[in-house]
Amino acid sequence: MASATPAIVFRTPSLSSRRSSFNGSSLPAAYVKSASLTPSKNSISCRAVKQADAEIVTSPATRRQIALTLLAGAAALTSKVSPADAAYGEAANVFGAPKKNTDFITYSGKGFTIQIPSKWNPSKEVEYPGQVLRYEDNRDTVSNVSVMVIPTDKKSIKDFGPPQQFLSQVDFLLGKQAYSGKTQSEGGFDPDAVAVASLLEASSSVTNGKEYYNISVLTRTADGDEGGRHQLITATVSDGKLYVCKAQAGDKRWFKGARKFVESTASSFNVA
Repeated sequence: MASATPAIVFRTPSLSSRRSSFNGSSLPAAYVKSASLTPSKNSISCRAVKQADAEIVTSPATRRQIALTLLAGAAALTSKVSPADAAYGEAANVFGAPKKNTDFITYSGKGFTIQIPSKWNPSKEVEYPGQVLRYEDNRDTVSNVSVMVIPTDKKSIKDFGPPQQFLSQVDFLLGKQAYSGKTQSEGGFDPDAVAVASLLEASSSVTNGKEYYNISVLTRTADGDEGGRHQLITATVSDGKLYVCKAQAGDKRWFKGARKFVESTASSFNVA
């Protein structure tokens, strides 16, 4: 015989003997009538609402709708970038940006432009007629560039003749021999000559419809200063004016890195 389930005593004799049926089992009446153990109507309602919400969320259509809503919200967040974030992104990418050439600066003169080595400084020395610009290396004044603008009746640089003939008309650019005494022929110099110029290259080119002469000369003096000087001359004619650029460097420095600066400067000379 199964033992009887003990009843909770409420000191109400009439309740201790009463029985109630629940799922086919006989339980003491105290389990049914006790207010502290009987679920309230509010608790039953909450469980019903939670169960209904769970059924709605677990339905396939609702899950798809929630997923689409989340994706739309994420897209809206990523598409709005604050100015501060944009500025940070640009600064963070500074190492990935292409490097700028800081070896040269652009000089814009009246009717011409030229690239000048950034470590060269402007000079007040005037060497040639019509000189409008002169820059020189701050460690070596032999390395320098000058621009001359001279009135002319020529319409084109070709009107001066071929490059070699043009050079003879502007030989003042190469320097005049100041010594007039007697000297012997030695070291490649003619008798009574203490300076010599050797034409290394002469060519012509066309840029923006203008023809240019490009001439390379090596000048040497008897004292052997710098082992000679490499002089690059670029010239053209525009609006009744002869524009001449002369860039140079000593022979020793020419082969120690000065060459690229002199050549780049001479080739950058452009007349409007």
